[in-house]
Amino acid sequence: MLPARRALLSVSDKSGLAEFATGLSRLGIEMISTGGTFRALEASGVAVTRVADVTGFPEILDGRVKTLHPHVHGGILADRGRASHLGELKQHDISPIDIVVVNLYPFEETVRSGASFEEVVEMIDIGGPTMVRASAKNFQSVLVVVDPADYPQVLTALEEGEGTVPEPLRRGLALKAFRHTQAYDAAIAHWLQGQTEHSEETTFRRHLSLGLVREMTPRYGENPHQQAGVYREDGGPGLLGGFQQHQGKELSWNNLLDADAARRLVSLLDDTGVVIVKHNNPCGVGLGETPIEAYERALACDPVSAFGSIVAVNRPVDRSLVEAMSHLFVEVLIAPEFSEAALEALAAKQNLRVLTAPLHGERPGSYELRAIAGGYLAQTPDDAREDPAEWSCPTQRQPTSEELAALSFVWSVTRHVKSNAIVLANPQQTVGIGAGQMSRVDACRIAVERAHLPVAGSVAGSDAFFPFRDGLDALAAAGVVGVVQPGGSKRDDEVIAAADEHGMTMLFTGRRHFKH
Repeated sequence: MLPARRALLSVSDKSGLAEFATGLSRLGIEMISTGGTFRALEASGVAVTRVADVTGFPEILDGRVKTLHPHVHGGILADRGRASHLGELKQHDISPIDIVVVNLYPFEETVRSGASFEEVVEMIDIGGPTMVRASAKNFQSVLVVVDPADYPQVLTALEEGEGTVPEPLRRGLALKAFRHTQAYDAAIAHWLQGQTEHSEETTFRRHLSLGLVREMTPRYGENPHQQAGVYREDGGPGLLGGFQQHQGKELSWNNLLDADAARRLVSLLDDTGVVIVKHNNPCGVGLGETPIEAYERALACDPVSAFGSIVAVNRPVDRSLVEAMSHLFVEVLIAPEFSEAALEALAAKQNLRVLTAPLHGERPGSYELRAIAGGYLAQTPDDAREDPAEWSCPTQRQPTSEELAALSFVWSVTRHVKSNAIVLANPQQTVGIGAGQMSRVDACRIAVERAHLPVAGSVAGSDAFFPFRDGLDALAAAGVVGVVQPGGSKRDDEVIAAADEHGMTMLFTGRRHFKH
C-alpha cells in the first residue's frame, strides 16, 4: 500500500466520525463524501469535497445513485501494483481512493422500529455494500473501515506508518468488511422471507443464511475448557424473546439453555404455573390458583433436584413468592414481570440471576439448528399447541373430567422432557419424571421410583408410542390410571388390550414429541 492521500467517507453511524476525519486531515489526507456525511463533516469544520464534484454527476433517484460511478469505483478498484491500471486512471483522469470508510443504512434498526414495508425497502443499501466489497477485494491497495470502533487503531497505524498501514491490519479489516456485508445481506434475506408465504420449499431452501450478531461472550461454554459465544438473530426480538436482566452474575451457557427450556414449557401452561428445570429437563411443574401454590406443587415433585435450578413463572412475581422461595438455591428466576417489592427482596441474593422475559409463542418460519460433524440439521420448532378435543380414546374406559385435565397437563410437560420420556402427574403437578432413557419401560420404572408424591391415581404421558405392553404393565402396577401417548405402534392393539385389562383410560394424540 502506498501512502494514503485520499479517503472516501460515507457512513450511517456517525459516532466518532468528526474526530477520525480530523485525524485524517492532520495527516494531509484529502476527503470526499456524500449526503449526510458531507454535511456532518462540513459542520465539524473538516475540509471535504462532495462526491458529486468528483463524478461530475449529481445524486439522483432520491439518493439511490450517488457513488455508482467510474470516478469512484475506478479509484477504489485500481491495483496500484499494475502499471496498466495506473495508466488507465491517468487516461480517464481518475484519482485513486486509498481509504474507504463506509457503514451501511440502518436496516435492522428500521425493521425493529416497526417501519412500513416501503420504509424498510428504502433502507436496503446498494452503493454502500458495493464500495465495501470493492475496497475489501482490493485490500492490498485500499484500506476499508466499516466499524467506528476501529478508527483509533487505524489512525495510530497511519501515523506510525506515515500514511501506510501494515498488511495484517488491512487484511483483517477486509475480512471484517466482508463479514459486515454478509450479515447485512442475511438480515435482508431473513426479513424478506418473513414477508412471504411460507412453505417447505421456501423454508428449507438450498442455501441457508442466517443473520446473527454476537450478543454475549460467556466465560466458557458447556464446560470450563470450552470457549463460547452467544448470538441473536438480526431483526428478531432478541434472546429469550428479548429479556432484561435485573441482577445477578453473568448468564452462563448452561443458564441460557435451561432458561430457554423453562420459558418454553411454562408458556404452554394456560393456568398459573411454575416450572423448575435442571440440566434442560423439568424436575417439577406445578399449577395453582396463585404463583406460590404453583411453586409449592412444582417443588414437591423433586425437592432434591431443585437445588441449583432454573425457575420460570408465567405470571408476575410478587414479594410473597420471593419469600416462599427464599430457602431454595436458584441459579435463574425468569418471569414476564416482577413487582418493585419483589425486586427489592431479590436484591439480597446477589448471585441470583433475575430475568424479565415475555412468554414464548409460536415462531412461524423460524429455524432450530443442531450441529453435527461437517454441517447442521435444521427444523421448524415444536411450538404448536394441541387441542385435546382432537385426541382419540381407543380404550373401553373414557377419561373422567379430572383425568382429562391431568392428561392434558401431563402432555404439555412430556413434550419438554428428553426422550425417552415418561411423566407422571395429577391435575395440579408432576409426580415423577423419567427422562432420557434408552428404553421406554426403564423410563416408566424411573418415573415411578423417583416419585416424591403418591403415584396411585396419577396419569402418565409418553412422548412416543409404547412399542410393547411392558411399559403399561409397569405403570398400572404402580397405580397409574390413565395414559396419553401418540399411538401408531404395530402393537397398539396389544397396548390397548393391556390398558383395558388394567382398567386404565388411554388417549392417542397422533403427534410424537421426541426431544433429543
